[in-house]
Amino acid sequence: MPTTEFAFPGPLRDRLVAAILDGSKTATTGVLAEYEHDADPLPEVGSFAAVIDSDEVRVAVIETIDIRVTRLADVDLAHAVDEGEGFSTVAEWRADHEKFWHSAEMRAAMADNRFTVDDDTLLVLERFRLVTDLRPR
Repeated sequence: MPTTEFAFPGPLRDRLVAAILDGSKTATTGVLAEYEHDADPLPEVGSFAAVIDSDEVRVAVIETIDIRVTRLADVDLAHAVDEGEGFSTVAEWRADHEKFWHSAEMRAAMADNRFTVDDDTLLVLERFRLVTDLRPR
């Protein structure tokens, strides 16, 4: 089974994985250009992936239940809330995500030290469900 990563290893990934495991995170957002840069296919509805934590341990299995590609300016509040990070407005969600997307880590991953996003940047909005918690009981 393929693996999926949320953010880069460290505190943010740890928070996101915890939110997946407690059921509060049921959506995520990626930049389409990152998929293209990495030559990764988009997730497909009905596909399964193992979520890895910061130690690269498989901790959960999720199933993709919806995928859509949309402009950054068109992300709605329901998606922002379903990311499970406590956002109550799209503006909060956007500010937090832009901070991540404009980070040194993201720019290094994109091999572009000036990588930026704007209203027209295409995003991959994924909804998923937790299928299995793989942590030892």
